[in-house]
Amino acid sequence: MKYMLLIYADPTAYADPEAAQKMMGEYMAFTQAIVDSGEFVSGDPLQGPDTATTVRVRDGQVSPTDGPYVETKEVLAGYYVVDVKDLDRAIEVAAQIPDSRTAGIDVRPLMDIPG
Repeated sequence: MKYMLLIYADPTAYADPEAAQKMMGEYMAFTQAIVDSGEFVSGDPLQGPDTATTVRVRDGQVSPTDGPYVETKEVLAGYYVVDVKDLDRAIEVAAQIPDSRTAGIDVRPLMDIPG
């Protein structure tokens, strides 16, 4: 079953270049581990929330807004899509994501849409 692991992180955690480099090393090791296990489907880090554009359509009118709609301490920083046997394994994998120690990882199953 495929799960998306949404990484919510505190962007200030990466302000120190040495700490950021250490965390990126941990991410590279984690990613390699799930590639090696055959559970990796895809994943990418995201640019900061200041680069976001929120799009809403109301009464047929497209209304893009710069930046995130709400301000929070933690922002969506990236994601992984994994293909694992069940939710328990998805939780185990999410717990290995480096930011799980200081932030939150949202584990959500992907919907199967019939062809």
